[in-house]
Amino acid sequence: MSKITFIGAGSTVFAKNVLGDCMFVSALNGFEFALHDIDETRLKDSEQMLLNLARKYNPSIKVKAYLDRKEALTGAKYVINAVQIGGYEPSTVIDFEIPKKYGLRQTIADTIGIGGLFRSLRTIPVLFDFAKDMEEVCPDAWFLNYTNPMSSLTGAMLRHTNIKTIGLCHSVQICTDDLFKSLDMDPTGIEERIAGINHMAWLLEVKKDGKDLYPEIKKRAKEKQKTKHDDMVRFELMDKFGHYVTESSEHNAEYHPYFIKDRYPELIDRFNIPLDEYPRRCVNQIKAWEEMREEMVNNTQLIHERSHEYGSYIIEAMETNVPFKFGGNVLNTGRLISNLPENACVEVPCVADRSGIMPCYIGDLPEQLAALNRTNINTQLLTIEAATTLKKEHIYQAALLDPHTNSELSMDDIIAMCDDLIEAHGDWLPKYR
Repeated sequence: MSKITFIGAGSTVFAKNVLGDCMFVSALNGFEFALHDIDETRLKDSEQMLLNLARKYNPSIKVKAYLDRKEALTGAKYVINAVQIGGYEPSTVIDFEIPKKYGLRQTIADTIGIGGLFRSLRTIPVLFDFAKDMEEVCPDAWFLNYTNPMSSLTGAMLRHTNIKTIGLCHSVQICTDDLFKSLDMDPTGIEERIAGINHMAWLLEVKKDGKDLYPEIKKRAKEKQKTKHDDMVRFELMDKFGHYVTESSEHNAEYHPYFIKDRYPELIDRFNIPLDEYPRRCVNQIKAWEEMREEMVNNTQLIHERSHEYGSYIIEAMETNVPFKFGGNVLNTGRLISNLPENACVEVPCVADRSGIMPCYIGDLPEQLAALNRTNINTQLLTIEAATTLKKEHIYQAALLDPHTNSELSMDDIIAMCDDLIEAHGDWLPKYR
């Protein structure tokens, strides 16, 4: 029996989205959906929810929960990763509260920045453990990574394990639709070209019937900036650097040194930046889960429609040999983006079919966009260096190179903050020398 293994299956809503989607793929009839999580209660919740969906939509699917990770992975053809190491408490709270003591404020803190750096340091060793198990019990499986920080985790897996890995995110597939809706433009029939790095890929071209739509986009965006809205940071970046970026304004506010500044507190209000947004979301999600658990877990009439998540479409393409194009995170091998480093993880158009995943060549990005990407890549590469060498100096260097951090704090404060974070995380991190 062929198997899809979902690690981090206690994320019940996301498991529903991705594995629920897979139930609509006839090529997966008869597959086992193997679920693994370290939280037995949440694991059982997801198992019950998926059993109900399988009975309703595809009774040929076998759903089984495993507390033993290696057992869940044994014989897997595809492995979907959605873990969050350290959770909201203690780790996310630590990622926000300690930097705040140094005057460093964040919004999401899951990509780069101090929060993203320490999230990577917690997670990379765990992914390497997954890879070690996979090399023993399912060495030919594809690893579909949904966990952030996407670039550093996917880059670490591709450079330091033998596991076939692709990084998957939502930002590319919703970027243009969301932009057009916010500007009251019709997104049907458009042609787009997107590439860069995860959360900072660029809408390089957007056309309809061969006509460049950027002049109209920029005209409407400039008008919209006259009143407060939720996408002001991205519109400001587009105005100054010429292109729209894929991920949200709350994310991009902390990827650049221009927006969250102690010296200019008025920028927070001017650009409508939601400081401490991720902890708020975590608290709300925990509360919402308590309220929706019964309806989702034990509802035998639970409804699911195939979502826009890439996972099921990639797996379907590999099983049927019908190609599927998507935005994926891969190593920049052979300089897919020729003015970014070859050892960087880049987000480019990819095509999946039975032979695997083929990333597409992009060439040069506009130089100003490549320059912005490099500022984030610097921290990502040093983060991987820290995780693989266990040298504390590379943690410091990764933090010192982070654009938001180094625009706000002195070198001494950055190093002291890292030491405080290392101590606070305790056993969530390996021992650094």
